[in-house]
Amino acid sequence: MEKRVMTDSRRRRGLAAASALLGGVLVLSACSGSEADGDSGGGTTSQAKADEAAAEKSSEAQIKITPGDGSDNASINNAAKVTVAKGTLTDVTMKTADGQAVPGEISADKKSWAPSGQLERATTYRISAVAADSEGRKAHENASFTTVSPANSFIGNFTPEDGSTVGVGMPVSINFDKAITNKAAVQKGVTVTSSSGQEVVGHWFSANRLDFRPEEYWKGGSKVTLKLSLDGVEGADGVYGVQQKTVSFTIGRNQVSVVDAQTKQMKVMRDGKVVKTIPISAGSPENKTYEGQMVISEKFKETRMNGATVGFTDDDGEGEYDIKDVPHAMRLSTSGTFIHGNYWGAKSIFGSVNTSHGCVGLSDTKGANDPNTAAAWFYNNSLIGDVVVVKNTGDKTIAPDNGLNGWNMDWATWKQGSAV
Repeated sequence: MEKRVMTDSRRRRGLAAASALLGGVLVLSACSGSEADGDSGGGTTSQAKADEAAAEKSSEAQIKITPGDGSDNASINNAAKVTVAKGTLTDVTMKTADGQAVPGEISADKKSWAPSGQLERATTYRISAVAADSEGRKAHENASFTTVSPANSFIGNFTPEDGSTVGVGMPVSINFDKAITNKAAVQKGVTVTSSSGQEVVGHWFSANRLDFRPEEYWKGGSKVTLKLSLDGVEGADGVYGVQQKTVSFTIGRNQVSVVDAQTKQMKVMRDGKVVKTIPISAGSPENKTYEGQMVISEKFKETRMNGATVGFTDDDGEGEYDIKDVPHAMRLSTSGTFIHGNYWGAKSIFGSVNTSHGCVGLSDTKGANDPNTAAAWFYNNSLIGDVVVVKNTGDKTIAPDNGLNGWNMDWATWKQGSAV
């Protein structure tokens, strides 16, 4: 008994001393608890009350920034976004690592934010966001991420251009800047549709080239839509797509021109009817013109043609010809086949003799300024995507991948080249 009394006495003296030093025993008791509270240690209950008090003072707004802090290989299209729950966004800033501001907009309901345009590849961005809850209490969030690098991404360069009007033979041709090994995944991310309802199928010519066409030429006047949904698609090991784009083009009137190297005449047909017959000069017997269906892929009012670029050289290594102002030239193949104006040949050769190095020549004048020549008429009345069929040259049929000339492949074989 004596020992317990002494202990209580000492305890009371200790509390009194603490009270004198801290200036208020009642305040101390309220913060630390007592045996009467049912917590002999005081720690658990005091922490709970402290957490409760802090919660009452902090904002309920919950900000989420994507991509997450520290992410890399982020998309340049849809990755960056800020959203908030239990509150509204009041301020969002996005900058590159060197401090360049990125424009963006908070949504009308103030629940989300996104950049206004596409981001750059291989760039680090920092986002800072502020939101307020219903009582005006603010919450802050910050994150930094890096977009996918060119080495780890691929893009597809496509033709024809958005909004263009092209001929009935124009395929959709996509050339990827990286070799694609996961062809099925990439092809599933590309859709081509026509208002005509024609079935459109893709064909891989190589690991880098994917073309689309229907079984027959496009219907004149139809609208074709190309949709690229390649953002985040893994085209090869560790290489991801970044494109998210929709483009459309219109098919013009149906024009198909038939070059007959035997008669040395070209019949220009629209909707199956001959609208003009033009004398031509095709490849000479030593340099025959390819046969087959060829699509006009480029047009030049004037261009240079140097034989050395396509293998026609003299003993000194110089080109057999080098004409710096070939008029009204339209490309039919990647390897150098053109249908073009010819001002240097005698007018008598057109319709009578095949004299070229493999191109199809039409009568023209120097300078490409005379609208009355056969070449000028054909140039002015042709679209990129028009078809020129060449026959009776005695040469082989042009390879389907030599230019935009997939029409020289039958439909069954074409479909075999699809990955889906």
